[in-house]
Amino acid sequence: MMIVIDLIRGRGVEDALTMLHFSPKHASKTAEKVLRSAISNLHNKDEGGRIDTAAMYVKEVFVNGGPMVKRIQPAPMGRAFRVRKRSHHLTIVVATRATKAKAKPAAPKAAAEATPKTKKKATEATKQEPKPVSTGS
Repeated sequence: MMIVIDLIRGRGVEDALTMLHFSPKHASKTAEKVLRSAISNLHNKDEGGRIDTAAMYVKEVFVNGGPMVKRIQPAPMGRAFRVRKRSHHLTIVVATRATKAKAKPAAPKAAAEATPKTKKKATEATKQEPKPVSTGS
């Protein structure tokens, strides 16, 4: 499963579907179903309208271990070998690519660092004078 998953990580949705559809690996059929489901979920989640599939990409893909079914297989000399039939959880996250917007020019660093508030706090701290201490006589 990891071989198939590594093929589609970070790719566009249309490209990923094509790769999974024509891949000879058995795991690619399952991954294709999950990817189609993720695309459908993103379409249903969007209230504004239909999202263009050309703007979608596979953001995250990972496989975690699932429950394991344990069986016993007979072995020679009256022994038994344990057979572990493994399963997995496949997670695919699909997102849309953000459109490139023009960035606003940043403020100069020198003006941002020397604000009047910081100067005021520094001068108040230096103006405080200690009070004279009276002796008891």
